[in-house]
Amino acid sequence: MGKGTVHDRAAGEYKTTGDTGDTGVASAEEAGAGLGSQIVRFTRLVAARRHQTKLDQGAGERVLLARLLRDGEQRATDLAAETFLDLSTVSRQVRSMVERGLIERRPDPEDRRGTLLYATESGRAVYEKYRQQRDAQLAELLDPWPPEDRYQLIRLMTRLNDDLVANQTKRHGDGTQPEAGAQQGASKHE
Repeated sequence: MGKGTVHDRAAGEYKTTGDTGDTGVASAEEAGAGLGSQIVRFTRLVAARRHQTKLDQGAGERVLLARLLRDGEQRATDLAAETFLDLSTVSRQVRSMVERGLIERRPDPEDRRGTLLYATESGRAVYEKYRQQRDAQLAELLDPWPPEDRYQLIRLMTRLNDDLVANQTKRHGDGTQPEAGAQQGASKHE
């Protein structure tokens, strides 16, 4: 038993405490509060950095391109469901992306009334440029970290994401499943 770290919700910071065991936090509730605060802080910092570096422009397009590149061609309704976006939002984005040659439409061979969307080579190039910029920024940020810390961060983020998927699946005991896109692991198109 030794000193640990707990989140002081009122102060919005972590404090060293007395005897909390080997876990480093006093309880799952305090860990949840601390993680929640850090996720909010991380999200805000990432949004600010994207805005400063102009990576925020076209964020909606990147989400749609990532799904099309990862999952292949699909209908706009499926794309909206996969990305948790309103169909009208997806339709506006699709129209703009088609005009700029990032995606194209083709008739659905199973239902000629519908159309399938797919990413073009230009769309792939735009997405890859963004992904490379994002990865370079993260590499710059993580460069001073010891290799063990970088490994642990990736390992724990993977575990957190896997546990979120397992929890969603468990909560949908009525036979429905959480959205497939949210369940799937990271790919080079995330």
